[in-house]
Amino acid sequence: MANKSWRGGHPETGWGQTLPLFFTEGVKIQNHAMNGRSTKSFLTEGRWDSVVNRVKPGDYIIIEFGHNDSKKEDTTKFADANTDYRFNLIKFINDAVSKNAIPILATPIVRRRFSKEGNFYDVHGDYPKVVREVAEEKNVILLDLHKSSEELIISYGEESSKKLFLHIEPGEYHSLPKGLKDDTHLSPYGAFRICDLAITELKAKVPPLAKYIKD
Repeated sequence: MANKSWRGGHPETGWGQTLPLFFTEGVKIQNHAMNGRSTKSFLTEGRWDSVVNRVKPGDYIIIEFGHNDSKKEDTTKFADANTDYRFNLIKFINDAVSKNAIPILATPIVRRRFSKEGNFYDVHGDYPKVVREVAEEKNVILLDLHKSSEELIISYGEESSKKLFLHIEPGEYHSLPKGLKDDTHLSPYGAFRICDLAITELKAKVPPLAKYIKD
């Protein structure tokens, strides 16, 4: 979701980076997502406080975490899905509501994983489920990008879905002379496709924003 630096010609792109291109000038978008952060590290680094201090009544805040919260080997990031992760999501919601802003939860997009038999499988554990549960419990808008991105990858299939992620051949990019195989981070094409999924849900679930979405 985070903005990625294209310095040196690196193609990695966050879907939030493309979001402003889908809206008219009537909406101002600030992307505070930061690569590699979990709910825990986003809080401890003071990044969430920075968001809350900037937010104004009527603002929408899209909240998506999950990729890094599951890293048990990193104590600065790990947040157990059913305890700390849940608690942190609720804190984000409560803080947003206290500023009269409108929180929107998004489930984490899937990683590209296929078995030897060519079947997709998910590696996110309980994290998407917890997001759905918290959204229902707190009665907030949910963008189920986990579900829609899974459907997207399955529709592309094992081979074609590579273009959604960073599957770079040696010599294809000057910045990556040895190439790259990354099934977590998005290519520019993949970022636009995931953002398109988010836009579809925003149109359906957030009518006040729908009128600002480009045709």
